[in-house]
Amino acid sequence: MTESKTTQTAILDSAHAGDIHGALGSIARDDTAPRATLLARLKTLLAIVGPGLIVMVGDNDAGAFGTYTQAGQNYGTTLLWTLLLLIPVLYVNQEMVVRLGAVTGVGHARLIFERFGKFWGAFSVIDLLVLNALTIVTEFIGITLALHFLGVSRFWGVLASAAIVMLAVSTGNFRRFERFGIVLVAGSLLLVPVILMAHPPIGQIASDFFVPKMPQDAKLSEVMLLIVAIVGTTVAPWQLFFQQSYIVDKRITPRFIRYERLDLCIGIVLVVVGAVAMISFCAAVFAGKPEFGNYTDALGTAVGLETYAGRLPAVLFALALLDACIIGAAAVSLATAYAIGDVFAVKHSLHRKPWDAKGFYSVYCGLIVLAAVLVLTPGTPLGLLTNAVQTLAGVLLPSATVFLLLLCNDRHILGPWVNSVRLNLFTGAVVAGLVMLSVILTAAVLFPDLGETWIIGILIGGSVLALAITAAVKLYELSSRRNASFRFKRKPSLVDPDSWRMPPLDRLPPARLSPLSRIWMIVLRGYLVVAAGLVLLRIVQLATVGA
Repeated sequence: MTESKTTQTAILDSAHAGDIHGALGSIARDDTAPRATLLARLKTLLAIVGPGLIVMVGDNDAGAFGTYTQAGQNYGTTLLWTLLLLIPVLYVNQEMVVRLGAVTGVGHARLIFERFGKFWGAFSVIDLLVLNALTIVTEFIGITLALHFLGVSRFWGVLASAAIVMLAVSTGNFRRFERFGIVLVAGSLLLVPVILMAHPPIGQIASDFFVPKMPQDAKLSEVMLLIVAIVGTTVAPWQLFFQQSYIVDKRITPRFIRYERLDLCIGIVLVVVGAVAMISFCAAVFAGKPEFGNYTDALGTAVGLETYAGRLPAVLFALALLDACIIGAAAVSLATAYAIGDVFAVKHSLHRKPWDAKGFYSVYCGLIVLAAVLVLTPGTPLGLLTNAVQTLAGVLLPSATVFLLLLCNDRHILGPWVNSVRLNLFTGAVVAGLVMLSVILTAAVLFPDLGETWIIGILIGGSVLALAITAAVKLYELSSRRNASFRFKRKPSLVDPDSWRMPPLDRLPPARLSPLSRIWMIVLRGYLVVAAGLVLLRIVQLATVGA
């Protein structure tokens, strides 16, 4: 904790301060020289890259493989345009946590505790822990599917995968783990030769990527649910917690935010390339075949690739799936361990040896062991667990995005790095859209017979309600001139943004929410209570009937 006291920052673990030792380069803590040449900027970028690459490619995990291959096998390339729309959403969400991590030196969960109280802090951590534990189980389900196709023993393959994921973080060397992550990021490119071997129509892919359209002769309810699934698997709550804490652990400070933004952009390109590849080669391979429109799972995709395209592309697909599940399991487990360590202010850094951060590594390895055991235990309702992951993600996503937006407008936290008005307008629209999709996803999982009328009604009714409440509260704020505490008075900046850091948490004044923010927090709490109750009821029903 000496570092925190000497520099007057909020850093909770002294291991989070010091030289940057990335996978591809290092930067000394006292290196403040300007990057005047292209070579200097390139060396700096190479030292910084990692968080954006790992969080984005880690998001193309088992759930993403299932969603994207299902989209291609059932509807061809007609839903590619959803990926184009998600690019700015991905960037805006993750760019905000980039700023939060670099400026505050504190993880996402701890900031929620400090600024919104114990209720929301406990909710975010407990929900994250449950959701991430189930997500890791789905990663190991994906591992078993890949191993089955490759002819590897399920038992020994799962044990070996679990051991690799645990050993990767247990060296006490941040650089070693990041190099492990970068190797897995490179492994995700195995999907590129698969699409080249499938020979999909490039013109059709380009058209469907840039021109929105809906599949012909398809039920709107089914298509909408798949679109929601694409959004849910591309914009996941764990990403926010992981990247913010990982940036803190890598010791990235505000003067390197521009480089981290570029790292994030490269990661987004890779995740979109992988998603486009999966949708496209599935569309090309299964077109006109009996399997078209009859998706089963990733194993069925691999078998179909072998039948219609050959053994090599099928093997590459299975290896890419295995690679994705391993990086996904590592990233999601780290997100949870970081959050627990941050909230309880215990040592939580990959720079520390396992015996120097026992709680941090115990949480990480415990989640991996639990997932492996559940997958290998006969009779475990794996289908029910997968269903629960999808539903819980839909419930958690609105709260995660709302908290993110509020934190990035807290001047005591971000100082000169707070959101601009334009960014707030765009992000507010994104948050509203995510909330609508979350409601549809949750309702559809709870009520499988949900029809098109209900889906359209939710979209229209929710939009009208959101606009009405927002307009009413804004009119109230504008008419009440006496309430000046919520109107920001601009003052000339006297500080250098690149050197500004959030002060220690105990020196922050209490958070003050505007009337509009308070209303939306009340609405959010009510939604979460109702949705969580219905989800619990549905899971009990499914378990009772043996699903």
